[in-house]
Amino acid sequence: MQKFFRGFVYAWQGIVYALQTQLNMRVHLVVSIAAITLSIWLGISRIEWMLLLMTLAQVISLEIVNTALEVSLDLISKEHNPWIGRAKDLAAGAVLVSAVFAIGVGFLLWGPRLWQIFVA
Repeated sequence: MQKFFRGFVYAWQGIVYALQTQLNMRVHLVVSIAAITLSIWLGISRIEWMLLLMTLAQVISLEIVNTALEVSLDLISKEHNPWIGRAKDLAAGAVLVSAVFAIGVGFLLWGPRLWQIFVA
C-alpha cells in the first residue's frame, strides 16, 4: 500500500517540475484558473462543468506529456537531431491542437452568456 501512495508523491513531483520549468504549463494553469473563475461567475451547468474540466485536464495533461517527451529525448542526444526535433514538434503540436480546441469550447460555453450580459 505504501508503494501505491508513493506513486502519488512521484506524480505530484512531476506536476511541480512541469510548473517550475515550463512557461507554457504556467500559462495553461493561469488560463485554467481564469476559465474556472469565469464559469463560476456565469453559473454554467453540471454538464458544461464536465466538458470544461475534461478540456482543461486534456490540455494540461498533454503539456505534461510533452514535457516528459522533451526531457526523455534530451537524454538521448543534446546534439541537433532532425528526428528528435520532429518528435518534439509533434508533441508540441498536440498541445497546440488541444489548446485551440479548448478555446473553441470556451467560446461555446461562455459566448452566449457573455453576449447576453454585455451586448444584448
